[in-house]
Amino acid sequence: MAHQLPTEHTPFIGRRRELDLLRQLSARSRLVTVTGLGGIGKTRLALRAAADVADGFADGAWCVELHELQDPELLVHAVTTALRATDHTTRPQHEVLTGHLADKHLLLVLDTCEHLIGACAELAARLLAAAPALHILTTSRQPLGLSGEQIFAVAPMSVAPDAVRLFTQRAHAAHPEFRLTARTRPVVERICARLDGIPLAIELAAGRLRGEETEELLALLEDRFQLVRDETEYTGRHSTLRTTIGWSHELCLPAERLLWARLSVFAGSFSRGAAEKVCADAALERSAIGPLLLGLVEKSLLVREDGSDGEKFRQLDTVRGYGAEWLRRLGEEQCVRARHLDWCQEFATQGEAVWFGPGQTAVFRTTRRAHAQLLAALDFALSTPGHERAGARLAGTLWFYWVGCGLLSDGRYWVDRALAAVPGPHPERLKALWVGGYIAILQGDARPAAVMLTECRAESLRADDDAAYAYATHRLGCAALMRDQHATAERYFRASLASYAELGELDSNVMMARIELAMALAFQGDLAAAVPLCEEARATCEEHGERWAKAYALYVLAFAAWAGGRSEEATRLAGDCLVINYEFRDLVGVVLPVEVIALLWASRGDCEQAAVLQGAARRIWDRVGLPLFGSVYFNAPHDTAVALARETLGDQGYEAAFERGGGLGLEEVVALALGRAQEPMRAH
Repeated sequence: MAHQLPTEHTPFIGRRRELDLLRQLSARSRLVTVTGLGGIGKTRLALRAAADVADGFADGAWCVELHELQDPELLVHAVTTALRATDHTTRPQHEVLTGHLADKHLLLVLDTCEHLIGACAELAARLLAAAPALHILTTSRQPLGLSGEQIFAVAPMSVAPDAVRLFTQRAHAAHPEFRLTARTRPVVERICARLDGIPLAIELAAGRLRGEETEELLALLEDRFQLVRDETEYTGRHSTLRTTIGWSHELCLPAERLLWARLSVFAGSFSRGAAEKVCADAALERSAIGPLLLGLVEKSLLVREDGSDGEKFRQLDTVRGYGAEWLRRLGEEQCVRARHLDWCQEFATQGEAVWFGPGQTAVFRTTRRAHAQLLAALDFALSTPGHERAGARLAGTLWFYWVGCGLLSDGRYWVDRALAAVPGPHPERLKALWVGGYIAILQGDARPAAVMLTECRAESLRADDDAAYAYATHRLGCAALMRDQHATAERYFRASLASYAELGELDSNVMMARIELAMALAFQGDLAAAVPLCEEARATCEEHGERWAKAYALYVLAFAAWAGGRSEEATRLAGDCLVINYEFRDLVGVVLPVEVIALLWASRGDCEQAAVLQGAARRIWDRVGLPLFGSVYFNAPHDTAVALARETLGDQGYEAAFERGGGLGLEEVVALALGRAQEPMRAH
């Protein structure tokens, strides 16, 4: 069962009664909103409850963190991406999402909704109407305001024992010499009471403790709160938290305060190296960043996490918000965000360079993890005057991510925004044009693809941009291939390959041009010429450690092996292709070998399983676009398999097996096609 909930990095303390109640409410109510002020512990409580009840949902519990999202228009994109509802088509994202969830028994956690309250309410209403077995758990400072919504208001922690336990645990984590004793307990209780039992305020105060100086800490707190009472009209728990954060801010070193503010531009977690790139300048030396980060961790103003990709840091939402406010007061927001954009561009450029090589899989994983950072940078650039060309450059550089990692819809959105923001004849626009055309072809959106690629060719001639011209020519060949115009496609592919050679280009695009030329030749009946091209492409990919383009060479070679009567070889090649493309979440690259495997099974007489696999493939095609691109030639293996299966099973038997296949999830389809699992037994 799939779950996608954030990892807990510190022990969950207290709130046993609230947790029991929220678990019960989440299991029986379809919409629950956990409300309360910032820092009260809404997210932590909701995620723990979701984890506890997840096994009661057939499709698990999934969390979408919204605190970094500012544009309501991107809400559906964010939820779709988090749920891995990959869809390559041009369908509106809300249709993709409702279609994905329609038959799911799933708990969806939408965390931090208050700044997108209208959009979240609209989305929740739409999803609940479309998916009868869906449950939604949200966290927000205010309710969504929907009919049937159950409100779960989170109160402050009780001082004893919960708040005292929280203070003690966090103080001991920051300063192992701290012990709760008969002498210190009453003082800790007074500290927790003074902080109104607000968990974040308690954690921040515990981070200020030195040794067992609880009396001094209490005195500092009392002085700070008296000053606030004298100088402001703020009262209540909102004032308590803000005062505590402000007090923590004042007790930081000036350099720590500056770093805290600058770190607020990061969306999600970040590495020490990223912080150095974005935050260092003449006022904050690069060599100081590491020690300052650790200082902020000690003060509970940063969370340090150690994962498979090394040490990372992140800010809690309320702390980050205070830093962002301070950054604006300093007048530095634009320049630091611009440096964050530069860092994202450097990250993407490195990924593009490494994509054609042994680091390709690592690029896929690290770019996936940087998704929120990249989108934040794109949104800043494409909505801020003076940065639009940088945004277009970033959108184009990420072609390998959009195309190779199953994010065509996201890529199309950002490239379209980039083209709208950069209308002039700039190099950044030329790359965005051919990338947009490439994406549109894979989505089956032929007319916009032709417009973008034709403009790119014409403008690149005027600009003397040979690389853009070569890439546009290549993609026009792809468009012709999908339309079964094989001779035209062949001319475009040969012309682009000649241009690539003149330019000294050697990357995954060049490999794909060779493989697509092989397809054009194969569809014209010249397998003898197609196979050596794919063998050459496979050898070059293996020499450089490239896997994504290699998988498409394996697809063509699998078909050729079947045509040559070499069934075992074809099965092995198609399976290898499927494994690679599933790893990259490339749906086009997944469904093509699934079709070949169905053909192989039908050819050997395993027609029922072939029909099941074809039904599964059809469901994948619904997420990709026009089945087999609407091409007679891409359809030929499929049609052959259908004919064989129908002849053996009869129409009724074929349709029943086909329908069963349509009920399989992607993971089940892959396991079945690879022979790693039998068809799951399901109630029909």
